[in-house]
Amino acid sequence: MEPPQSKGKMMRKRILGIAAMAAASAVVLAGCSGGGAGEVAGDVDFSTEPTGTLKAWGFENADDVGTSRMDYAAEQLSDVEVDLDATAFDAQKFTTRIASGDVPDVVQMDRRYVTTYAAQGLIMPLEECFKAQDVSPRDHWYPFVVDDVTYDDAIWAVPQFYQPPAIIVNKKVLAEAGVTPDQIDTSKPDVLLEAIGRMYQESGGVPSRLGFDPVATGQSGLWILGMGGQLNDEDGAPTLDDPSNIAGIELLKQITDAQGGFAGVKSFTDSFDTFGDNNQYVAGQVGAQVNAQWYPNVLGPYADQIDIEAVPFRDADGEPFSVASGTSFVIPVGAKNPAAACAWMVDLTSDDAWMAAGEARAQTLDSEGGLNTGLFTGSPASDKAIREQFVTETGNAGFDQVISTFYDVVDYGQSFGSSPAGQEIQNELNNAVTAALLGDKTPEEALADAQQAAMRAYENATAG
Repeated sequence: MEPPQSKGKMMRKRILGIAAMAAASAVVLAGCSGGGAGEVAGDVDFSTEPTGTLKAWGFENADDVGTSRMDYAAEQLSDVEVDLDATAFDAQKFTTRIASGDVPDVVQMDRRYVTTYAAQGLIMPLEECFKAQDVSPRDHWYPFVVDDVTYDDAIWAVPQFYQPPAIIVNKKVLAEAGVTPDQIDTSKPDVLLEAIGRMYQESGGVPSRLGFDPVATGQSGLWILGMGGQLNDEDGAPTLDDPSNIAGIELLKQITDAQGGFAGVKSFTDSFDTFGDNNQYVAGQVGAQVNAQWYPNVLGPYADQIDIEAVPFRDADGEPFSVASGTSFVIPVGAKNPAAACAWMVDLTSDDAWMAAGEARAQTLDSEGGLNTGLFTGSPASDKAIREQFVTETGNAGFDQVISTFYDVVDYGQSFGSSPAGQEIQNELNNAVTAALLGDKTPEEALADAQQAAMRAYENATAG
């Protein structure tokens, strides 16, 4: 239910699960209703007193942060019995369940799926839910987080979490090569490439140390948007062949070519013990790497073995830049208890629920050991309150600076863009980046092919 923040085998299992879920591709299905928000909303009354049984699906691997919030919501809704299905969300299973009438009241899913189901008329718009619960979405959540789940002038999900990326530098590697953290600047390619060249090492033509791992496919959207590109237009139609998208790919190609080429870089990074005792920072295999906010939790147990710092990813103009990502709750069309679903989703993401989660996480860290890097909830008020009450100095200056940097970049977020073909756009962008970095296609050719595939998915998703 949330990005893991504790150490040990359970932490690694949970993080690996999240990584696998994030990499999973969506099945974009056609033939569903394309009705507008008003048509889908129907006569649902979200203001009735929440009672009865509420069926929830997609709550796999809820940890202390998740269970504490569910406990809080249960206290607020004493007349509601929650029937929790803890299996993982599955895109194809979701549409099958809706078609068969086996409809949950609440489903947890990645935000990139939401607009697809909104366009297909499979989920309910939530403006009336927010009114019934006296919630102002763009005040309670970061606006760009709300943008992720906004389509056709309506908000279709209750968002949670925002895991901003930044660049974690390995100061031991930097010092050995005579490089300083300020040279790891994505807005200054010449400076960055020189630093990479100093740090990069190879053996027999095979990389043995990267100066900078840009995570080219896993963070492709960050690079494209950060360098001035766009993934879709205001209507959600894909724009992968927009000329503004070329700059990000060209910079990625310069970075990977400077380190033996993309194939060698990818093979090397695939060998990293990312979640283990010999991870790339302990082993000195990277000088710098793009990482999401949860990754410092992986590195926490090795604080006495590594010396790290963080710098923001910078856009083409030199400003800190981040992209929103996370999960959300939706109410499917045909849900039998939408009023309880609405109240439960809002309670789960309330400031009080997040404070309960912050306390639960602090208690877990006190008992198990570990560094408290904070919770990044998707809500600015909750983030601020948790940081003030629970995130104290760790005693490790490097980790404290890393934690502070991730909090700093939160305010520079941008939505990936809301599109009925959101998952397919991401998949096709990764395909295009891979083809261009391998040299199989020019960036223009790769993006043109990606655009055709993404547009087919968009047209299918929006077909009446």
